[in-house]
Amino acid sequence: MPGIAVVGNLSRDLVDGEPPRPGGPPYWAARALRALGARALVVAKCADDDRELFSPALVALGLPVLWRPGESTATYAFHYEGDHRVMEVLEIGDTWAPEDVQGLGGARWVHVGALAQSDFPAETMAALANGRRISLDGQGLVRPARTGPLELDAGYDPEVLRHVTILKLAEEEAEALLGGEPTEEALRSLDVPEVLVTFGSLGSLVLANGRLERVEARAIEGDADPTGAGDAFSAAYLVARSAGHAPVAAARKASGLVAGVLGGQLR
Repeated sequence: MPGIAVVGNLSRDLVDGEPPRPGGPPYWAARALRALGARALVVAKCADDDRELFSPALVALGLPVLWRPGESTATYAFHYEGDHRVMEVLEIGDTWAPEDVQGLGGARWVHVGALAQSDFPAETMAALANGRRISLDGQGLVRPARTGPLELDAGYDPEVLRHVTILKLAEEEAEALLGGEPTEEALRSLDVPEVLVTFGSLGSLVLANGRLERVEARAIEGDADPTGAGDAFSAAYLVARSAGHAPVAAARKASGLVAGVLGGQLR
Protein backbone atom coordinates (compact mmCIF):
# COMPACT_ATOMS: atom_id res chain seq x y z
CA MET A 1 0.00 0.00 0.00
CA PRO A 2 1.20 3.55 -0.69
CA GLY A 3 2.88 5.20 2.28
CA ILE A 4 1.77 8.71 1.23
CA ALA A 5 -1.70 10.12 0.64
CA VAL A 6 -2.96 13.45 -0.61
CA VAL A 7 -6.43 14.45 0.57
CA GLY A 8 -8.54 17.41 -0.50
CA ASN A 9 -11.11 19.14 -2.65
CA LEU A 10 -10.54 19.47 -6.36
CA SER A 11 -11.19 22.86 -7.92
CA ARG A 12 -12.59 24.15 -11.16
CA ASP A 13 -10.10 26.82 -12.28
CA LEU A 14 -10.97 29.63 -14.67
CA VAL A 15 -7.65 31.14 -15.76
CA ASP A 16 -7.61 34.37 -17.76
CA GLY A 17 -11.16 33.74 -18.98
CA GLU A 18 -10.32 30.39 -20.59
CA PRO A 19 -12.55 27.27 -20.30
CA PRO A 20 -12.55 25.48 -16.92
CA ARG A 21 -9.57 23.28 -16.18
CA PRO A 22 -8.95 20.85 -13.33
CA GLY A 23 -7.09 22.12 -10.29
CA GLY A 24 -6.84 21.84 -6.54
CA PRO A 25 -4.20 20.23 -4.32
CA PRO A 26 -5.03 16.58 -5.16
CA TYR A 27 -4.50 17.23 -8.86
CA TRP A 28 -1.33 19.32 -8.68
CA ALA A 29 0.25 17.22 -5.96
CA ALA A 30 -0.51 14.06 -7.96
CA ARG A 31 1.35 15.52 -10.96
CA ALA A 32 4.42 16.01 -8.78
CA LEU A 33 4.11 12.55 -7.26
CA ARG A 34 3.97 11.04 -10.74
CA ALA A 35 7.10 12.96 -11.78
CA LEU A 36 8.85 11.53 -8.72
CA GLY A 37 7.62 7.99 -9.36
CA ALA A 38 6.20 7.92 -5.83
CA ARG A 39 3.74 5.34 -4.58
CA ALA A 40 0.89 7.44 -3.30
CA LEU A 41 -2.87 7.50 -2.86
CA VAL A 42 -5.10 10.40 -3.93
CA VAL A 43 -8.35 11.00 -2.03
CA ALA A 44 -10.43 13.64 -3.79
CA LYS A 45 -13.82 15.27 -3.60
CA CYS A 46 -15.90 17.47 -5.89
CA ALA A 47 -19.55 17.74 -6.88
CA ASP A 48 -20.64 14.48 -8.44
CA ASP A 49 -21.78 16.33 -11.56
CA ASP A 50 -18.25 17.68 -12.07
CA ARG A 51 -16.39 14.40 -11.81
CA GLU A 52 -16.34 14.08 -15.60
CA LEU A 53 -14.03 17.12 -15.74
CA PHE A 54 -11.55 15.72 -13.23
CA SER A 55 -11.56 11.96 -13.61
CA PRO A 56 -9.66 11.67 -16.95
CA ALA A 57 -6.92 14.06 -15.77
CA LEU A 58 -6.39 12.16 -12.52
CA VAL A 59 -6.62 8.69 -14.03
CA ALA A 60 -3.99 9.68 -16.63
CA LEU A 61 -1.48 10.26 -13.84
CA GLY A 62 -1.54 6.57 -12.93
CA LEU A 63 -2.05 6.92 -9.18
CA PRO A 64 -4.86 5.15 -7.30
CA VAL A 65 -7.74 7.53 -6.61
CA LEU A 66 -10.45 7.28 -3.96
CA TRP A 67 -13.46 9.47 -4.77
CA ARG A 68 -15.59 10.92 -2.04
CA PRO A 69 -19.12 12.07 -2.95
CA GLY A 70 -19.64 15.81 -2.93
CA GLU A 71 -22.30 18.43 -3.46
CA SER A 72 -20.18 21.43 -4.47
CA THR A 73 -16.93 22.09 -6.32
CA ALA A 74 -14.49 24.80 -5.27
CA THR A 75 -14.34 27.24 -8.18
CA TYR A 76 -11.86 30.08 -8.73
CA ALA A 77 -11.28 32.71 -11.40
CA PHE A 78 -7.76 34.11 -11.40
CA HIS A 79 -4.90 35.65 -13.30
CA TYR A 80 -1.27 36.43 -12.51
CA GLU A 81 0.53 39.73 -12.19
CA GLY A 82 4.12 38.53 -12.06
CA ASP A 83 4.36 36.10 -9.12
CA HIS A 84 1.20 37.58 -7.60
CA ARG A 85 -2.10 35.76 -8.16
CA VAL A 86 -5.32 37.78 -8.26
CA MET A 87 -8.23 35.49 -7.41
CA GLU A 88 -11.98 35.56 -7.07
CA VAL A 89 -13.76 32.77 -5.21
CA LEU A 90 -16.89 31.69 -7.08
CA GLU A 91 -17.82 28.59 -5.05
CA ILE A 92 -16.64 26.90 -1.85
CA GLY A 93 -15.95 23.17 -1.77
CA ASP A 94 -17.46 20.70 0.68
CA THR A 95 -16.43 20.23 4.29
CA TRP A 96 -14.71 16.91 5.01
CA ALA A 97 -16.12 14.81 7.85
CA PRO A 98 -14.09 12.23 9.83
CA GLU A 99 -15.75 9.39 7.91
CA ASP A 100 -14.52 10.91 4.64
CA VAL A 101 -10.90 10.23 5.60
CA GLN A 102 -11.29 6.56 6.43
CA GLY A 103 -9.70 3.90 4.24
CA LEU A 104 -6.24 5.41 3.75
CA GLY A 105 -4.65 2.02 4.25
CA GLY A 106 -0.93 2.08 4.95
CA ALA A 107 -0.44 5.80 4.35
CA ARG A 108 1.61 7.16 7.24
CA TRP A 109 2.33 10.57 5.70
CA VAL A 110 -0.68 12.60 4.56
CA HIS A 111 -0.78 15.97 2.85
CA VAL A 112 -4.03 17.81 3.57
CA GLY A 113 -4.73 20.12 0.64
CA ALA A 114 -7.14 22.50 2.30
CA LEU A 115 -8.51 25.29 0.10
CA ALA A 116 -10.59 27.15 2.72
CA GLN A 117 -11.01 27.33 6.49
CA SER A 118 -14.14 25.19 6.23
CA ASP A 119 -12.53 22.25 4.39
CA PHE A 120 -10.97 20.30 7.26
CA PRO A 121 -12.32 21.00 10.78
CA ALA A 122 -10.36 19.96 13.86
CA GLU A 123 -12.26 16.69 14.36
CA THR A 124 -11.42 15.60 10.82
CA MET A 125 -7.77 16.54 11.28
CA ALA A 126 -7.74 14.45 14.47
CA ALA A 127 -9.06 11.44 12.54
CA LEU A 128 -6.39 11.92 9.88
CA ALA A 129 -3.59 12.30 12.42
CA ASN A 130 -4.31 9.00 14.17
CA GLY A 131 -0.99 7.18 13.66
CA ARG A 132 0.10 9.49 10.83
CA ARG A 133 2.23 12.56 10.17
CA ILE A 134 0.15 15.36 8.71
CA SER A 135 1.23 18.08 6.30
CA LEU A 136 -1.19 21.00 5.93
CA ASP A 137 -1.42 23.61 3.20
CA GLY A 138 -1.65 26.89 5.07
CA GLN A 139 -4.13 28.42 2.67
CA GLY A 140 -6.71 26.39 4.57
CA LEU A 141 -5.99 28.52 7.63
CA VAL A 142 -6.29 31.96 6.04
CA ARG A 143 -8.90 31.64 3.30
CA PRO A 144 -12.36 32.37 4.74
CA ALA A 145 -15.25 30.23 3.50
CA ARG A 146 -16.94 32.95 1.47
CA THR A 147 -17.26 33.91 -2.17
CA GLY A 148 -16.03 37.11 -3.79
CA PRO A 149 -12.53 38.58 -4.17
CA LEU A 150 -10.09 36.52 -2.14
CA GLU A 151 -9.12 38.32 1.05
CA LEU A 152 -6.99 36.46 3.56
CA ASP A 153 -7.63 36.52 7.30
CA ALA A 154 -6.44 34.50 10.27
CA GLY A 155 -9.85 33.52 11.64
CA TYR A 156 -9.00 29.82 11.81
CA ASP A 157 -9.63 27.31 14.57
CA PRO A 158 -6.29 26.89 16.42
CA GLU A 159 -7.28 23.32 17.33
CA VAL A 160 -6.55 22.40 13.71
CA LEU A 161 -2.81 22.97 14.20
CA ARG A 162 -2.66 20.57 17.16
CA HIS A 163 -2.75 17.70 14.66
CA VAL A 164 -0.20 19.08 12.17
CA THR A 165 3.43 17.99 11.84
CA ILE A 166 4.34 20.06 8.77
CA LEU A 167 2.78 23.42 7.90
CA LYS A 168 3.49 24.88 4.47
CA LEU A 169 2.77 28.60 3.98
CA ALA A 170 3.17 30.90 1.00
CA GLU A 171 4.61 34.31 1.88
CA GLU A 172 1.28 36.15 1.84
CA GLU A 173 -0.36 33.37 3.88
CA ALA A 174 2.37 33.59 6.51
CA GLU A 175 1.95 37.37 6.77
CA ALA A 176 -1.83 37.03 7.13
CA LEU A 177 -1.52 34.26 9.71
CA LEU A 178 1.17 35.98 11.78
CA GLY A 179 0.09 39.58 11.34
CA GLY A 180 3.46 40.55 9.88
CA GLU A 181 6.79 39.22 8.67
CA PRO A 182 7.48 35.50 9.19
CA THR A 183 10.25 35.96 11.73
CA GLU A 184 11.70 33.02 13.62
CA GLU A 185 9.89 34.04 16.79
CA ALA A 186 6.57 34.40 14.99
CA LEU A 187 6.90 31.02 13.27
CA ARG A 188 7.81 29.34 16.55
CA SER A 189 4.63 30.73 18.09
CA LEU A 190 2.58 28.43 15.81
CA ASP A 191 3.91 25.46 17.80
CA VAL A 192 4.18 23.19 14.75
CA PRO A 193 7.27 20.92 14.54
CA GLU A 194 8.11 21.89 10.94
CA VAL A 195 7.08 25.13 9.22
CA LEU A 196 7.90 25.96 5.61
CA VAL A 197 7.43 29.40 4.09
CA THR A 198 7.82 29.68 0.32
CA PHE A 199 8.74 32.90 -1.48
CA GLY A 200 8.41 31.84 -5.13
CA SER A 201 11.62 32.54 -7.04
CA LEU A 202 13.27 33.77 -3.80
CA GLY A 203 13.34 30.33 -2.18
CA SER A 204 11.96 29.21 1.16
CA LEU A 205 12.42 29.26 4.93
CA VAL A 206 12.50 26.04 6.94
CA LEU A 207 11.92 26.02 10.69
CA ALA A 208 12.68 22.58 12.13
CA ASN A 209 14.77 20.95 14.82
CA GLY A 210 15.16 24.26 16.62
CA ARG A 211 16.70 26.09 13.65
CA LEU A 212 15.49 28.47 10.94
CA GLU A 213 17.30 28.10 7.62
CA ARG A 214 16.96 29.66 4.17
CA VAL A 215 16.82 27.42 1.10
CA GLU A 216 17.53 28.92 -2.30
CA ALA A 217 15.13 28.28 -5.18
CA ARG A 218 16.22 26.53 -8.35
CA ALA A 219 16.16 28.77 -11.41
CA ILE A 220 13.42 28.13 -13.99
CA GLU A 221 14.18 28.71 -17.65
CA GLY A 222 11.71 30.82 -19.68
CA ASP A 223 8.12 31.65 -18.82
CA ALA A 224 6.25 29.27 -16.54
CA ASP A 225 2.71 29.05 -15.21
CA PRO A 226 3.17 28.90 -11.40
CA THR A 227 -0.27 27.36 -10.77
CA GLY A 228 0.12 24.33 -8.54
CA ALA A 229 3.74 25.06 -7.60
CA GLY A 230 2.90 25.10 -3.88
CA ASP A 231 1.13 21.75 -4.08
CA ALA A 232 4.04 20.26 -6.02
CA PHE A 233 6.47 21.58 -3.39
CA SER A 234 4.43 20.06 -0.55
CA ALA A 235 4.18 16.69 -2.27
CA ALA A 236 7.89 16.54 -3.07
CA TYR A 237 8.80 17.61 0.46
CA LEU A 238 6.63 14.86 1.92
CA VAL A 239 8.21 12.24 -0.36
CA ALA A 240 11.68 13.31 0.73
CA ARG A 241 10.80 13.40 4.42
CA SER A 242 9.13 9.99 4.26
CA ALA A 243 12.33 8.64 2.68
CA GLY A 244 14.37 9.83 5.66
CA HIS A 245 15.75 13.16 4.43
CA ALA A 246 16.13 15.96 6.97
CA PRO A 247 13.83 19.00 6.59
CA VAL A 248 16.32 21.34 4.88
CA ALA A 249 17.49 18.61 2.49
CA ALA A 250 13.86 17.77 1.75
CA ALA A 251 13.12 21.42 0.95
CA ARG A 252 16.07 21.52 -1.48
CA LYS A 253 14.77 18.41 -3.23
CA ALA A 254 11.27 19.89 -3.38
CA SER A 255 12.62 23.10 -4.91
CA GLY A 256 14.37 21.09 -7.60
CA LEU A 257 11.20 19.16 -8.40
CA VAL A 258 9.17 22.36 -8.74
CA ALA A 259 11.78 23.89 -11.04
CA GLY A 260 11.78 20.73 -13.18
CA VAL A 261 8.00 20.58 -13.46
CA LEU A 262 7.49 24.27 -14.17
CA GLY A 263 10.43 24.38 -16.54
CA GLY A 264 9.10 21.45 -18.53
CA GLN A 265 11.89 18.96 -17.76
CA LEU A 266 9.59 16.73 -15.68
CA ARG A 267 6.07 15.64 -16.69
